[in-house]
Amino acid sequence: MTTLKSSQLRSGMAEALDSVFSAGERIAISRRGKLVAVLVPVEDLALLEAVENKLDRSHAKKALKERGSVPWASVKKALKLK
Repeated sequence: MTTLKSSQLRSGMAEALDSVFSAGERIAISRRGKLVAVLVPVEDLALLEAVENKLDRSHAKKALKERGSVPWASVKKALKLK
């Protein structure tokens, strides 16, 4: 995976996007020596979202099988909702 500094990305955005779109390359972006983001092809994003959705469904099914409940008032208080 290629890593670009944010300053390099600003000056070479078109080339970076072309690499991601045409070659399916993933490009990490750093700022002050720390990785802050990654440019990925849309297909990679779709795959990541599909995996997240599958995990969410799995967690939800597991939670629905649990016994007992939590009162809504307790949930609101824990989340600091009105």
